[in-house]
Amino acid sequence: MSATDKKQKQAVIAGAGPAGLTGAYELLKHTDIHPVVFEESGEIGGISRTVRYHGNRMDIGGHRFFSKSQRVTDWWDEIMPLQGAPSLDDKLLHTTDKPFAANGPDPERCDRVMLVRNRISRIFYLHKFFDYPISLKWQTFANMGLVRTIEAGCGYLWSVFFKKPETSLENFYINRFGKPLYRMFFEDYTEKVWGVHPSKLGADWGAQRVKGLSIFAILKDMLKKSFSKKENIKEVETSLIEQFVYPKLGPGQLWETVADEVRQRGGEVITETPVKEIHVENNRVTSVTVENAQGERREVPCDYLLSSLPLKDLVQSIQGIEVPDEVKRIAGDLPYRDFITVGLLMKRLTIDNQTRIKTFANRIPDTWIYIQERDVRIGRLQVFNNWSPYLVKDYENTMWIGLEYFCTEGDAFWQMDDREFIDMAVGELARIGIIDPADVLDSVRIKVKKAYPSYFGSYYELDRVKEFLNGIENLWCIGRNGQHRYNNMDHSMMTAMVAVDHIAAGNTDKSAVWSVNTEEEYHESK
Repeated sequence: MSATDKKQKQAVIAGAGPAGLTGAYELLKHTDIHPVVFEESGEIGGISRTVRYHGNRMDIGGHRFFSKSQRVTDWWDEIMPLQGAPSLDDKLLHTTDKPFAANGPDPERCDRVMLVRNRISRIFYLHKFFDYPISLKWQTFANMGLVRTIEAGCGYLWSVFFKKPETSLENFYINRFGKPLYRMFFEDYTEKVWGVHPSKLGADWGAQRVKGLSIFAILKDMLKKSFSKKENIKEVETSLIEQFVYPKLGPGQLWETVADEVRQRGGEVITETPVKEIHVENNRVTSVTVENAQGERREVPCDYLLSSLPLKDLVQSIQGIEVPDEVKRIAGDLPYRDFITVGLLMKRLTIDNQTRIKTFANRIPDTWIYIQERDVRIGRLQVFNNWSPYLVKDYENTMWIGLEYFCTEGDAFWQMDDREFIDMAVGELARIGIIDPADVLDSVRIKVKKAYPSYFGSYYELDRVKEFLNGIENLWCIGRNGQHRYNNMDHSMMTAMVAVDHIAAGNTDKSAVWSVNTEEEYHESK
């Protein structure tokens, strides 16, 4: 709070991820409220941060900057404008087919710039590449073989006429692709991600992440591309979008820039200082207790609290009012999936580019690859060179890749020694023919807690927790963990935008904030 203006209202924001920083920036732009952001870690950006290692940069989880919300798209452009000249890889390939911005910055001379990137993601299955989303090209059928192709076609036709009740994610996928394709391309990967079989997961995860995507949607998209040169982007399923923008130095660069903007506009962003207690009187948050890196605690008054804390931590932190035992139980039992990335700096990969897409040194063009092989635990492979050439210290001579594993904090994967885990990961990629261990130049292991809110267990009782929290008038739950919803980055931002809109208008109804990413217009892809 300003020392010269004791009457200025103050908002405490828990978490310096996309939701928290968007909330702080929006408060400074649209209100006179002073935002103070408290972040538990020493990093900015939450799971959208960029990890630096020996001159290379890692995007944890991979973040495409694409949104169906024009407000979010304009917001990104305001913070970091689109490139107006070729990037390093564009120059090396002599490509000029990207939509550069008039008078936009030159990424070879300026860091504060968004690059235009081609979306190329494929599935690796049977030691072969399949399009993601699955296409109906001849190569798809050739890769599957005659028997699998016939089974897939019959299975899809069966699913068209005999729909299953969508009581699980398994039934959701079978209804859209048929059982054989579901078993080939969804069943094992989904179990890798969540640690439970798709029959035990809620269908609402599928509705949220792959809404509208099906064999029919793929056919429709193919026909539209055949007969029309120009598409209305709002009519294209998000899983089929072919380009996105991306910060030159990774997603964390954008959020570090936003944090700097918040400070320059008079707000505060304080790291290594978690919110420990939330004090409530008369159904309003009056203050929070925070703890700095030295273990010193202080109480910070607030007129509003925007929380992106995991709901289990938020409920546990509330003081001053009685929290019903049922709410404590539901919040305490909410399941999460944790995440491990192994970064490998490689001389090269053993697989080459077999596509028609022109790439530097004939490298594979993918930003990430879904690993569907049943005999390995790796879920996804990122190729950081293809996200941005500037993520790699020596782009022309090395490949910088990320091997992604899904686990649960405290399990055998999580507890494994770093060296043992890295050796296991290298062995898996070698076994499926993607790398030669002799080509590994450097390696690192990164662990991320509560990366993915899970859709099983007490999740189905979440409405009881929401009802209780909504009763605290000036508390706004925002972001992925703040709502226990597998939001993409733009959805997390939108929860903060809507919350600030309501605060500015004096509206205490929380329903619109909770509705982000549940209505059709908000949906994104896997």
